Amino acid sequence: MNLRSQRRIAARLLKVGQNRVWISNEPAKEEFLEGSITRGDIRRAVSWGDIRAKPERGNSRARSRHRALQRAKGRQRGSGSRKGAAKARNPKKRAWIRRIRPLRQRLKQLRDEGRLDPGSYRLFYRRAKGGMYSSRAHLEQSLRAAGAITKEAK
Repeated sequence: MNLRSQRRIAARLLKVGQNRVWISNEPAKEEFLEGSITRGDIRRAVSWGDIRAKPERGNSRARSRHRALQRAKGRQRGSGSRKGAAKARNPKKRAWIRRIRPLRQRLKQLRDEGRLDPGSYRLFYRRAKGGMYSSRAHLEQSLRAAGAITKEAK
């Protein structure tokens, strides 16, 4: 039996795609369904349960959740999983921000504590801006070597 037009009308009524329309295949209802050519007939068949909308099928997130957990541990990050270049995955600007902020915070902290005079602060601030120090430890080492840091606050 050809129920293409019934399927199309039912899809419009149920507000789903034609693939989600389920039509009963009971022989007793075959004749009625084949003769159902109006929207009213289809509405009646829906109310009787001869035509239904199948439930929506979703994609399981279980695999992606598992993968995210593995990635958090550092797995699945080898060369075969990488798409972008090193600088695309970790941009230069972000690396710079991660380096400069702690340096500036440390310099401000030392100045506010009175362990670094304003002149030295400006000098080391400019050097940090010029990219002279690779880390906070490197900055501390340079400050001690220059004798710019005093032991206790003034």
